[in-house]
Amino acid sequence: MEKHIHGGDVYHHQGCIDFSANCNPLGTPEGIKKAIIESLEHINDYPQVGCTPLKKAIAEYENTKPDQVICGNGAAEVIFSLCRAVNPRRALVPAPTFAEYQQALYSVDCQVEFFLLNGKKRFVLEENFLQALTEEIDIIFLCNPNNPTGLLVEKPLLEKILKRCQELNILMAVDECFLDFVPSPEKYTLKEYLETYDNLFLLKAFTKRYAMAGVRLGYGLCGNKGLLEKIEGVCQPWNVSSMAQAAGLAALQEREYVEKGRQVTFQELAYLKEELAALGYPVYPSQANYVFFTGPADLYEKLEQKKILIRDCSNYTGLSKGYYRVAVKKHEENQQLVRALKEIDRTKVENVIL
Repeated sequence: MEKHIHGGDVYHHQGCIDFSANCNPLGTPEGIKKAIIESLEHINDYPQVGCTPLKKAIAEYENTKPDQVICGNGAAEVIFSLCRAVNPRRALVPAPTFAEYQQALYSVDCQVEFFLLNGKKRFVLEENFLQALTEEIDIIFLCNPNNPTGLLVEKPLLEKILKRCQELNILMAVDECFLDFVPSPEKYTLKEYLETYDNLFLLKAFTKRYAMAGVRLGYGLCGNKGLLEKIEGVCQPWNVSSMAQAAGLAALQEREYVEKGRQVTFQELAYLKEELAALGYPVYPSQANYVFFTGPADLYEKLEQKKILIRDCSNYTGLSKGYYRVAVKKHEENQQLVRALKEIDRTKVENVIL
C-alpha cells in the first residue's frame, strides 16, 4: 500500500515557513503549554483510563453528553479505530478528500469506491452523490469543509445524505475538524442529529483549533452507545497520554483565543485569496483556514528554494500535479508568501524577455 504524504514535515525542511500544515494561525496558547509542563508531575503514573474528566469537558464545550464522546490519539486514531470496530466490506469516499479515510479503510481490507468530484465544477459535492449510495455500501466518509478544497457541503444536502444512509443502514462519518474556522459553524454541523440517528459519527480534533498537532488529541461524537463500546474495545489501553488529557482540559478553557483565531483567519483568508488571484492563480472558494489553488507544476520546488513550504496536493486521489494548498497564517507570514510568489512571477517574466 502506498504511504501517504502529509503536510507539516518541518523536520526535513529546516528553517522553512510552514504553510503546509493548517493550524490556528495564533500558535499554541501558553495555557496549554503550562498545563503540559505541570502534567509532567504525573509522568510516572499511567494516564486516566476512559478520559472521564476530558469527556465531560468536551461534552460541555460541544453541548452534547459525556457518553456520546470518545477520545483518541488524534482524530487519525479515531478514524482507524472506527474502521476496526465496524470492519466494513465496502466504503464510499469522495475524491479528493483527506487521505486518512482510505488509508484506515484499506487497513481493514475494505473495498473503497471513490466518488470523483468534478474539477470543472470546482470539486463541489452535489446531489448526484445520493445516487451512489446503495445497499452494498457499509460506510461513507465526508469532510466538511473538505480537505484540501476547503469547500462546504450545505446542510440540506447533508441531511438528505444522512437520511438516505439511515434507510440503507450505512454508517455516515463526517469530519468536522475545520468547522471551527467557518463563519457560522452551527449552520453546517450535524450535532443535533446525534440523538436521533444512530448511524452518524462526527470527527473533531484539538489539532487545528488549538495548534497542538504534536500533542495528538482528537475525539468522536456519536449517539450509538453500542458502536462507541465497540470502538473502545479495539483501542489500545492508555491511548491518550496524561499530557494530552491535561492539554485538552486546558485548551477547552481558551474560548477567547479560539474566537480571536477565527477572526484572524477570516481576515487573512480574504487577503490571501485576493493576492493569489491578482497574481493569476486560479483560486477556489475555500471556507476553511487554508486556500486551495492551482499553479505551475514546479511551484512547490520554487517556493521550497525560498524557504517556504506549501502542500503539494498531487498525491490526493482525484488530483494531479499543479494543485496546492496553503495555510492561513499571521499577516507578516502571509506577506512573505505573497512576496515570494511575486519574485517567482517576476523571474518567469524576465526569463521570457531573455
